[in-house]
This record gives sequence, structure tokens and C-alpha cells, in this order.
Amino acid sequence: MSEPLVLGIETSCDETGIGIVRGRTLLSNTIASSMDEHARYGGVVPEVAARAHLEALQPSIDAALAEAGVGLADLDAVAVTSGPGLAGALMVGVGAAKGLAVALDKPLYAVNHLVGHIAADILTADSEPLEYPTIALLVSGGHTSLLHVRDLTTDVELLGETMDDAAGEAFDKVARLLSLPYPGGPEIDRAAVDGDPNAIRFPRGLSRASDLAKHRYDFSFSGLKTAVARWVEKCEADGVEVPVADVAASFREAVVDVLVTKALAACADLGVPRLLLGGGVIANRRLRDVALERAAAAGVTVRIPPLSLCTDNGAMIAALAAELISSGKQPSTLAFGADSTLPVTEIQVAEAVTV
Repeated sequence: MSEPLVLGIETSCDETGIGIVRGRTLLSNTIASSMDEHARYGGVVPEVAARAHLEALQPSIDAALAEAGVGLADLDAVAVTSGPGLAGALMVGVGAAKGLAVALDKPLYAVNHLVGHIAADILTADSEPLEYPTIALLVSGGHTSLLHVRDLTTDVELLGETMDDAAGEAFDKVARLLSLPYPGGPEIDRAAVDGDPNAIRFPRGLSRASDLAKHRYDFSFSGLKTAVARWVEKCEADGVEVPVADVAASFREAVVDVLVTKALAACADLGVPRLLLGGGVIANRRLRDVALERAAAAGVTVRIPPLSLCTDNGAMIAALAAELISSGKQPSTLAFGADSTLPVTEIQVAEAVTV
């Protein structure tokens, strides 16, 4: 099956994503976000997310099929995120995918959410095919991971990950400290426009020589968040107006500096002149600009999927399944569930054993 028609279901967090691909060609990418429902709480509430997925799944599937111009009977396979993510949210997608696959008598592929972010790149029609090996930096609300990708369907190694807050979580928490709305990423970006990124020297987590020995590729943003909180508290205690723009710009610079420095260190250490950026936080313009500038100076090529494919979406899940199918992987059995801590090395879950 050279160009399988695959429907992908993604429900790992607060976006209900349904995507349809034919091989490496994107046919539809429908996303229903429940972000507005979470905004009143200042962050994603798992129970609210799961309920929103239940309500959005059927309309999203219908919309994706209509956009792609295909029917359920035309599908060659169904794909779904098995993990990592919020357990309750994942369960909704997994249950829907199993029911759909059984009802249609179609093969089912349960795949890894993080590896899906890498697969999003192959749907970029106007670029050269992804070369291996590549270093991948995935930055989102729930994940900050640095990966060594030797092959998309068989060999993905975790080099490092966040040890506390993910970068997206840190943006949300700092936005709250500055009385900015949720989600924090876009708000910090807007506030930083008029700020000086060098006004305050906030700490770069796990970047000291003593830290690099054990955590060269790991990330920590909890200390940075605390440093911002202490700085804001001091301003308030001294009766000084908090310079929101400068704090936002300096905080963002600290996050970007750590992310790019560690990613390029991995490229240099492993001799890989390629860096792929993925995840919703890649929408941060400063992160993209700094990565492109510093990578060019280091002789590293940077790939960034379209921003519509950087946030959580079903198209990337369908794309990964299509690659698995084309590489000869067997479908998943039904003996899998939602795995909130699924390791990135497990690209496909519960692959059927051929006799």
C-alpha cells in the first residue's frame, strides 16, 4: 500500500484533532480547541478536556471527511494517539478509534504523540524529504523533549526532557504572575514586543558546568519561574511598578536561550547538522528567530513545519501511521489503552505479531 488513506485522531490534551492524509499528502486538518473553557481556570482541567473531546469528536470527524472529500468506507486505516498526554483525554480518542476501526473493519494504528510531532514535517509539500539522523526539539504546553531521530518509524532516542515544568507551562505561570491572560505564550510574546530582553538576567536552568555533567540535554524551568516571581514580589514590596514588558522579554529570552543552546549542543555532540522544531511553543517568533540565526552560524539546517501542524493535530498522527504502513509495520491489536507516560522510544503500541 504505497499511499494509504489514513484518518488520525488526536486527543492528548485540550485540542480535538482529526486529520486525513493520503501517504504524505495532507487532505484535511480539523482542530476543535477547548482552550476558552480552560481559560477561566488559568490552565487545562483534565475533566473539562475529556468532556470537550466527547462533544467535539463526531462533528470534527464529519468536518475532516468533508474537507478531504472522502467517506469512512474509503479509508485504508485509522490511527490514534495512545500517549503520552492526559489519561482521561486520551481515553476518549482511543475508545473512538477502536470503535471506528472495528465498525469499519479497518486496520488500527496506535502511535506516540511526540513522534507524531516529528511526522508533521513530512506533510510539508514544498520542502525536501526529512533526512536522518536529525535532532528534534519538541516544545509544547506539556512536553519539552530533545530527541535523536535515526528513523521515524523504528529508531527515536530520548536525549533529554524537562525535569519539572514544560516550557509552555512556564509561560502560563509567568503570565499569571504578570496578570496576563491564559494561555501565556501568546500573551508573553505580545508583552515582550516593547521590552528589553537584556533588562533582567534571569537564570538558565541546568546550564552550569556542574549541571551539564548529568543533565546536558535536560531542561528545568521551575527555578526560572521562581526567579520571576521573586523579582515581581520585590517590585511590589518596594512600591515600584512592575515593568511587565521587560520582565516578559527577559523571561522569554532565558527560555529561548536554554532551548536553543541545548538543541545545538546535541547537534554538535552527535555530529548531526539538522534540527527539527515542533510543538505549539514553536509559534513563539523569538524562539524561531534565535534558532534560525544561531543554527546558521553553527552550520545546522533548521526545519519548522507549518504552524498549523506544530500544535496538537490529527494530521500528524495520520502521517505517522501512513509511514508505518508504508514501511511494512503490522496494525496494532486492540490490546492497548491510554498511556499517559508512554516513552518516546515506543513509536507504535501493540503491533500485531505476524506468524
